[in-house]
Amino acid sequence: MTDSTRASDQSSSSSSDPTRDSAGSDAPTTAVLFDIDGTLVDSNYAHVDAWSKAFADIGHPVDSWRIHRAIGKDSSLLLSSLLGDDVAEARGEEAKERHSAHYLPHGDTDLHVFDQVPELLAEIGRRGHRVVLATSAPEEELEVLRPLLDVEGALWAVTSSEDAETAKPDPGIVQAALDEAGVDADHAVMVGDAVWDVEAAGRAGVACVGVLTGGMSRSELTEAGAAEVVDDVAALLRGLDDSVIGRLGA
Repeated sequence: MTDSTRASDQSSSSSSDPTRDSAGSDAPTTAVLFDIDGTLVDSNYAHVDAWSKAFADIGHPVDSWRIHRAIGKDSSLLLSSLLGDDVAEARGEEAKERHSAHYLPHGDTDLHVFDQVPELLAEIGRRGHRVVLATSAPEEELEVLRPLLDVEGALWAVTSSEDAETAKPDPGIVQAALDEAGVDADHAVMVGDAVWDVEAAGRAGVACVGVLTGGMSRSELTEAGAAEVVDDVAALLRGLDDSVIGRLGA
């Protein structure tokens, strides 16, 4: 269990038995898993900018539209798809370091939380579902994102790159989030902005709600297997009763 999970568990001491819901019934525990980048925080284009500068730094520039298409994918897969296997192997670690150097300063000026995020997470928690941030972002990026979100009181657990060897579309981080929440796939829903989120959730057996705030189209998310697609988390909150989350545990 990670330190961040311990902190969340301390604020959720009333749910110490993972087989019981917050109301103390014998109903299966349920959880809603959230991607962060592009879903809760408007950060995808900061990542595009950072990768674009990183690739230029190592002498292998890549068009921004191609970078955007790969955002949210495991960084090793992103590098291979954009640079080719040989360059990715030779210069990939350097590119990652340069990406971090260019991305982290965005946290001071450019990143913002999407409308109604705190309200959505609070409402989901109020309904008895465990809220998990299911991200494979490295810890240094989480140190930027979590203060922006300011939703610690609503969280059951948080994953990071340390919790899975390979990020999305591999299902490892989704499975790690399920394990942290103490739920099975049939009693969870994922919310994400990229086809990689949808594919990872599907491979873990978890239904996924897609949001358009990461820049991927409704048809792309639907074709990847999203159970439903909404404009953003504010729209999800407005229609929560009629969503797959509204039916979760019913």
